Amino acid sequence: MKILYFVTDAFGGRGGISQYNRDFINSLCSADNCEKVVAIPRKKLVDRIEILPQKLTYITSGIEGKLAYIGAIFHTIRANPKFDLIVCGHLYMLPLACLVKLWTKAPILLEIYGIEAWKPHSNIVNYCLPAVDFVVSISQITLDRFQSWANIPKVQQFLLPNAIALEQYGHDDKNSELTSQYGLKDKIVLMTLGRLDSYERYKGFDAVIELLPKLNEIIPNLAYLIVGEGCDRERLEEKVRSLNLQGQVIFTGFISEAKKADHYRLADVYVMPSKGEGFGFVFLEAMACGIPVVASKVDGSREAVRNGLLGILVNPDDPEEVKAGILEALKRPKGVIPQGLEYFSYENFERRCHNICDQILQVSSR
Repeated sequence: MKILYFVTDAFGGRGGISQYNRDFINSLCSADNCEKVVAIPRKKLVDRIEILPQKLTYITSGIEGKLAYIGAIFHTIRANPKFDLIVCGHLYMLPLACLVKLWTKAPILLEIYGIEAWKPHSNIVNYCLPAVDFVVSISQITLDRFQSWANIPKVQQFLLPNAIALEQYGHDDKNSELTSQYGLKDKIVLMTLGRLDSYERYKGFDAVIELLPKLNEIIPNLAYLIVGEGCDRERLEEKVRSLNLQGQVIFTGFISEAKKADHYRLADVYVMPSKGEGFGFVFLEAMACGIPVVASKVDGSREAVRNGLLGILVNPDDPEEVKAGILEALKRPKGVIPQGLEYFSYENFERRCHNICDQILQVSSR
């Protein structure tokens, strides 16, 4: 099977979707029935490209803009129009995938992640949906919300949740240098990691900040570590000042992947009472470091903690419930990696991916 993959970013990219795409591409390339993957990223590279799998051709000439991306796609299929599957890595790329399908006659597999698939898109994207042959979703909630408006009931659908490379994490003591850097000695630390962008306020940073005065009455040595960067940081810092919490809320800014695990280990509880997560890869990372987690029961976060099996679920719209969840998590032993987290291991992700390839080939051969 030869696969053409339209991807937002993967190798050389940052963030959960980039990691998901890397895992998906690596798993496709390791499948016995996969001969070749040609992936074309859309976003500019922010990190150096890692070692690529042998079966992958990674074409980066399309990252300079829309016209460059269209040019890279059509140059690729002119050179070799014989593909067996088109993977469309985002809904906004679907019109391009449909045009390529007309040329190559290959079926389309659409990837959906989260809020981008929860509501109808532009008219042109909605018009192209009947051309989709297969859908892979990161979570059941995203698949259900997509199905509620997409109106493509005959499409074969698959679940492929995030993978966590457990060997890259693990329990360890708090890093003394980071503890000193952030002034966290003898502190009980809550932590949330994510982009601080205005369109991602659903992550729940505000909810935790607003809870701190009440939590202080119970836990006087409490600190809240906000890890990440983005255009909404200034607004959040102003909220912290207005509540007189400057000495309690620490903004780390951007941190590299290599420093992630050490930052998670600074926390006594990882809390993210979100309303719009498609899955919540950060929960897997925190749990893989042995940190108790508090997640939302209204979005894909609940699937990351396996409906409460691996972590505490709360209603993000109920401050008292969020507070109670944090206090309950603080009672749980730190340094214990929950049994059942291996459900999300990379090996299981790869096995699920190979099974999807097998089923697609069965359908295509009929």
